[in-house]
Amino acid sequence: MMMLLYIGNYVVFFALLGLKNKQLLNLSRTSVVITFSWIIVTCLLTSIYGSYDVGIRKSRPIITSVTLTTLINDVSSYLLLNIMNRNDDNNKTFKIEFIGIFMCIVIIHIIWITLLTRAGNGFYFLVNEPEDTLVVLNDMSQEEFMRRIVGVFHKRYKITQVIEDTSPLVEEEISKSKTVFLYNLSMVRRMELIDLCFRKKKNVYFNPQIYDILIQTSMQSLFDDVTFLASRQNTMTFEQRIIKRLMDIGVSLFALIITSPIFVIAGIMIKANDGGPVFFRQKRATINGNTFTIYKFRTMKTDSGNRSVTQDDDRITSVGKVLRKYRLDELPQFINILKGEMSLVGPRPEMLENVEKYTSQMPEFRYRLRMKAGLTGYAQIVGKYNTTPADKLVLDLYYIETFSILRDISLLFQTVLVLLKADDSTEGFKK
Repeated sequence: MMMLLYIGNYVVFFALLGLKNKQLLNLSRTSVVITFSWIIVTCLLTSIYGSYDVGIRKSRPIITSVTLTTLINDVSSYLLLNIMNRNDDNNKTFKIEFIGIFMCIVIIHIIWITLLTRAGNGFYFLVNEPEDTLVVLNDMSQEEFMRRIVGVFHKRYKITQVIEDTSPLVEEEISKSKTVFLYNLSMVRRMELIDLCFRKKKNVYFNPQIYDILIQTSMQSLFDDVTFLASRQNTMTFEQRIIKRLMDIGVSLFALIITSPIFVIAGIMIKANDGGPVFFRQKRATINGNTFTIYKFRTMKTDSGNRSVTQDDDRITSVGKVLRKYRLDELPQFINILKGEMSLVGPRPEMLENVEKYTSQMPEFRYRLRMKAGLTGYAQIVGKYNTTPADKLVLDLYYIETFSILRDISLLFQTVLVLLKADDSTEGFKK
């Protein structure tokens, strides 16, 4: 069905535009160039946004990611067609043509993707029953949390039991289950249960710790005939620092120019709402524990205090709700990036009070300060505002240990998906 989806998109594009461009329907330079462009762009964007992985992801995220890939591909191929139509036989100058046909293609693609995704997930779960799932915790107070996050995928996993890892029934319950989730267990106990699941051929999921990240990002090294895993400190090279800084300057300058109308409109609305200051300023932590003043559009009342946002927080203004929902309050941080205080991609700049609190609870929290704070990043894309500090730390450390310029570019593209799921990503902490 995945091949049907992508081939269908390709056929619709070429067939409809081929009504006015016969060269698309023949073996010509235009058809060959656009075909290769179509394949390359599809492969690149699929690696960034995700593929048609029914049965693994819910329909909505699949539709969003595949549609975004297709729309970018449609626009790039359409522009390429118009460029190649500038020749002696067609147009003497560059023209944008066949806009009506192109809009029809976009609408058909969106409908096609939506139908095939929902049909694919529907058929998958029709022939595959939910897996009997056991959840093992080290603290039963986490039961509600685990039932909620696993319950999001209730068509794939059916929780049959939730028990504590010290229970004498653990082995018996594992034997009766097909899938096992292990959450926040000690390293020793987790390894015992993973070994047990392996012997009994059970699927097992566990949340990683720092040790796991070091293992996952290690390289295999052979010394004579002995295998070692090498965990090396992944510091940026001089060339990487230069390229990353040039990216920061170029993108932030461009972003400030094209979003300048939003700055004006947001400033007027914030000022008209309660007459308070337009910008919110706060000290934040960045690389090596250095501090800087972060800029944001003010979304709260002027006497709100200095604490994290909670669900249905009455400190947020009516204008602030709109700005926060679509992440527009973050736009002034491009000024911080231009000044060199932040980067486009990196760990979230944390409040000084939180750094002190989290470090006292988790000494390894200080490791995330090995890289400059970023406007976006792996934790900001994958996680939510209210993702626990421990889980955000794992995501930040994974980014630091796997850093590359290409990964930064990929994360910038993925940031678009965050804007499309604004309601989830900006959800506040529970009161």
